[in-house]
Amino acid sequence: MTRLRELIRSVRQCKTSAEERALIAKESAAIRASLKEDQSSLRHRNVAKLMYMHMLGYPTHFGQMECVKLIATPGFPEKRVGYLGLMILLDERQEVTMLVTNSIKNDLGHKNAFVVGCALCALGNICTAEMARDVAPEVVQLLHSKNSYVRKKAALCAVRVIKKVPELAESFVDGAEALLDDRHHGVLLAAVTLILTLCKDTRQSQDSKSTHDGIDRTVVLLRFRKKVPELIKITRALLHGAYSAEHDVGGQHDPFLQVKLLKLLGVLGEGCPETSDQISDTLANVAANVSVGKNAGNAVLYEAVRTIVKCDSVGGLRVLAVNVLGRFLQDKDNNVRYVALNALAKVVVHDALAVQRHRRTIVECVKDSDITIRRSALQLVYSLVNHGNVEVLLGELLEYLRVADVEFKADVAKRVAGLISTFAPSDTWRVDSFIDLLVKGGSYVANEECRSFLSLLSNKQSLQGYAARCLFKRACDPKHANHFQLIATAAWVLGEFGDVALDTNTKLEGEPHMVFSELDMINTLKVVVHDPHAPNAVKGVATTALLKLAVKFPAHGDTCRAAIATHKQSLHLELQQRAVEFCAVFDAGPVLSAALLERMPPITTRDEVGAATASAGRVSISGTGSSAGRNDSSNSNGGADLLGDLLGGDMSGFGSSSTGSGGVQPSGADLLQDLLGGVSMGYGGSPFASHNANADPLAALAAGASLAGGCPSTPPRADLLHDLMGGFLPMTPTASPLGSMGGLFTQQTASADAMAGLSGLRDDPMASTRGLSDDPLSCTVAPATVVPALTSNGVSVTFSCVKPNPNDAAATTITATYANHTDETLKGFTLRAAVPKTASLALAPASASDVLANAKITQILNVANPAHQTKPLAMRLQVSWKTGGVETTETATVTFPFGF
Repeated sequence: MTRLRELIRSVRQCKTSAEERALIAKESAAIRASLKEDQSSLRHRNVAKLMYMHMLGYPTHFGQMECVKLIATPGFPEKRVGYLGLMILLDERQEVTMLVTNSIKNDLGHKNAFVVGCALCALGNICTAEMARDVAPEVVQLLHSKNSYVRKKAALCAVRVIKKVPELAESFVDGAEALLDDRHHGVLLAAVTLILTLCKDTRQSQDSKSTHDGIDRTVVLLRFRKKVPELIKITRALLHGAYSAEHDVGGQHDPFLQVKLLKLLGVLGEGCPETSDQISDTLANVAANVSVGKNAGNAVLYEAVRTIVKCDSVGGLRVLAVNVLGRFLQDKDNNVRYVALNALAKVVVHDALAVQRHRRTIVECVKDSDITIRRSALQLVYSLVNHGNVEVLLGELLEYLRVADVEFKADVAKRVAGLISTFAPSDTWRVDSFIDLLVKGGSYVANEECRSFLSLLSNKQSLQGYAARCLFKRACDPKHANHFQLIATAAWVLGEFGDVALDTNTKLEGEPHMVFSELDMINTLKVVVHDPHAPNAVKGVATTALLKLAVKFPAHGDTCRAAIATHKQSLHLELQQRAVEFCAVFDAGPVLSAALLERMPPITTRDEVGAATASAGRVSISGTGSSAGRNDSSNSNGGADLLGDLLGGDMSGFGSSSTGSGGVQPSGADLLQDLLGGVSMGYGGSPFASHNANADPLAALAAGASLAGGCPSTPPRADLLHDLMGGFLPMTPTASPLGSMGGLFTQQTASADAMAGLSGLRDDPMASTRGLSDDPLSCTVAPATVVPALTSNGVSVTFSCVKPNPNDAAATTITATYANHTDETLKGFTLRAAVPKTASLALAPASASDVLANAKITQILNVANPAHQTKPLAMRLQVSWKTGGVETTETATVTFPFGF
């Protein structure tokens, strides 16, 4: 039989993993054979080898009972190996631990202090709630043992007992209080740890949310606050005591005990001004006398700072703590600087003025080579910005944005835009700063920030001319030719306020003189339209801006038309359609264009959750909706806003909303139907709900779309064609840009469709039905498949499954029917469902929250199973309801037929 040392040497000599596995398998077989022969003399050797194999990651469950046998032996060497194996090979979830309860209980009363220590160590590591209740009286007695080694182990074991059984906490309070009079540092450290555990609210169990009859935290705090003078005395003795080689660590006298004492003082002083006054002198002594330079001293100072922040300290003490953290910031160790930055982030909430003194050092940390330092410093800089220093710090942040890492730029740009909006000292400074952000942030500036800026301009007439001139100046600079976010914003502003920019009456006081003409603006936009590197969305903005400038500057209308007409042969469908339709607007003359292209009214932006916010007045209007029926934020009907602008009406009544049953959002297409005499809109009901609903980048910047592409489509509306075809929603064919002109009946650009419809360019009102089968029977939906899901306690759940779209076999719509066959109402009826990771599931709200007696309710489930051809859908259900105040929960697994 090999020894442990020989096994370790053999494993180290293995050259491959296969060779090591073979060696371990051979040794495991030898250990099993020895266990069957019950060779007690080799038992401790086998357990030692099993522990080594367990640390290597190999299974050792077959040797767990050997640990129990070793613990039951009378000899200390065997017990020591047995307890060590018990803590390594087992945990509290193993049932084997219940077999050692009696042995541990006997060992707690052993004469040998080391045997008692082994038993307490085992309890502190794997003690369960049942074991804790059995051994708690013995642990309480051991807190008063004459042996300091046993007292220390008992205090640490008591921490585990309290965490497992909170109602036993009260029995340890007296013992913990008595241990504070001990002079042994190890006992004091364990006692302070035990008191910190007692000071937590033990009335709530660690393993569950149920409330127990544990000791009240307030009672414990009141009791131990009386011991604060003794704790201060111990802290001062450690701080000013004589040198002791036994406890000296890095020039500090037992820093571990100092840190624990400071943490306990912070807990006792929190929320208590009297206690805070008592410990303030001690905290000042610690902050002034502990030296910085080594980890031991840094740890004590950091805990002192945390205690000062936590307590109701006077302003001077908090300034002292901030100065300590300022010294940490100048340390060469990145770990110390990282800790200091995180600590300052907490202090700035209480005393921002004291942190402002170290602003220069914090800003320097933003340029550090360590990414964690940069991230923490950035968060702190954001917190330091106020109305007094916004100009200085924003300048630093904008300079950093130019050289920041790619993963930081988007977040920094967003934060800077928020700070500009919040702390801007004047409107002109806000305009200048945001333009600088567009220049230095480039494409990392979010479209939402641009929309907010454009909303500000549309609501502030005094800024329109100034902003247009500033943006024109930047857009003309060749250095900014590739800043397409800046160019798109400038094009939108020039299209809307180009005439205001030339008005000398709009010049602000102190604004530098600038000379440019109408043709200069048009030529700038022409360069963008013809730029081969510009994104198509930016070209679309410039094209629309040229159309608007043609109305504002009639003398240059032919120049604008010629620039727009170059895209009639564009390979990009959006630009080609736009060019054709805009040229049609030119052909229609000023009768149409004057009303169609008038200046947009003040913009109201919509945030991501569907609330409407007026950017100028900062007024927020919250909306409601069910979580199950809520659509994506990008589905807001921006086209309806543009149509409202076009018709001179208020479209606020057509905002995004959702009902408890997941109703369809209304659209601006209803107004188009009124104009056209009630003609059906075909698939989708609204041209503004299509995938390319934001093809007009003017709408993109004003109504919420991204310059990078269109927004997701909204759910299709029911219409007459839908009813005629029995629920089948045909796919919309791709319309020819030259044949259909992107008119009202195809899912194309919202604003372009409106223009085409009003100018009479649509001559084929049945274009939306192209591509349908000539045989109506071919569009008939297959009958529903009924799947019984659950029947229990007078409640039944039935699924009715259909394929809503013949072109998408993976999608299934399930109508769940919940039937109550009892004479009582089922209150709070809830269905929870889960599908495999390869599938997706969306639940709409149920038709009612309660199921009346002998009644039914329904709920829609939309499932997509890409693997329907190889594996049918499986669903795990959990149904719960209340009857007579008693909650009932049922679970079931449903396997659907093949093909779903």
